[in-house]
Amino acid sequence: MPNPPEPFARDLKAAFDDLKSQALWRVRERRSSATAPRVQVAGEALLTFSSNDYLGLASDPRVIAAFCEAAHRYGVGAGASHLLGGHTEAHHALEEALAAFVGTPRALVFSTGYMANLALLTTFGARHRTLFEDRRNHASLLDAAALSRADRVRYRDPDDLRAHLDRAQPGGLIASDGVFSMDGDIADIPGLLACAQAHDLGLVIDDAHGFGVVGPKGRGSVAYHGLEPASCLIQMGTLGKAFGVFGAFVAGSEALIEALIQKARPYLYTTALPPAIASAAAASLAIAAREDERRAALTARITEFRAGAEALGLRLTRSHSAIQAVLIGGAEAALAASRRLRSRGLLVTAIRPPTVPKGSSRLRIALSAAHTADDVQRLLAALPEAVS
Repeated sequence: MPNPPEPFARDLKAAFDDLKSQALWRVRERRSSATAPRVQVAGEALLTFSSNDYLGLASDPRVIAAFCEAAHRYGVGAGASHLLGGHTEAHHALEEALAAFVGTPRALVFSTGYMANLALLTTFGARHRTLFEDRRNHASLLDAAALSRADRVRYRDPDDLRAHLDRAQPGGLIASDGVFSMDGDIADIPGLLACAQAHDLGLVIDDAHGFGVVGPKGRGSVAYHGLEPASCLIQMGTLGKAFGVFGAFVAGSEALIEALIQKARPYLYTTALPPAIASAAAASLAIAAREDERRAALTARITEFRAGAEALGLRLTRSHSAIQAVLIGGAEAALAASRRLRSRGLLVTAIRPPTVPKGSSRLRIALSAAHTADDVQRLLAALPEAVS
């Protein structure tokens, strides 16, 4: 007879069974093609709306060429953390380009957005300070807040935040997405900045889904609102979405960046980003900043999709960004809708709890400048039957 499962394995099986019973089990699928609107997944040719390659730069020949050239010069890996010899001219050039792009004195490159947010909130959200966080923040901000040991307050909107601030001790941080990753709407940054300045707080904006896409020249959600960088404002962006590469950065004051270099454990104790990635990101950043036609094409796709979806009576979030969510409700219903789209050659991800609150499962449609008007019409033609 087989031995009975040990308690740990038994507990895992019970947890797995529970996820499956709630339609919350996740499955990885293998893609065998480059990042583009048309992909090969598990042997199927699919039109995907599940990529954050908003400007269509992930497979741009100029970005690939910059990567290859730098790989020949620097090799594949950085070899060490930034402070132990892994910091190269490629990293330095990227940081200078990012600071100029955002309009801040300095920028600092990180390996991932998760690490950048962890560095920010654990370095500046010290114990006995208060961290005010939007309820819809990305998981990286929420996890970083939990690890910061700060007192945490979650708010719904700037009015709710102001009510909390009236009762709070001075000092601390406000943290918010710039473009919310699941709903696609843009935060009220003027309202948040006014709160921060009135109460002597720092303001962290995670603009992973804003940089490259929104604002003049794609300079992000702060620029979208016509705001200039402020001394209390800290901006985080990623390089793997609109810029199509990999990595992340923090942009802000000279003192802010120097404090991260000296004190941020996720920066100090991690191998530096591969230099070839840094060179590719710099090339992509330059393209994104000057080729406004990419943002124009993306805007056209967003407008076409929203007009068509509203005419069909689909339930959408209030988003005018590349992230368009079709609200379904239950997790199983969202999965079923995703499967029906898949049967018609369309790859659209079902988003379920805990990524979104229970009862708000949805299809998350990510549009790209590389999509065509015909691609959008094909999706719109399939959606009514898929969500019925």
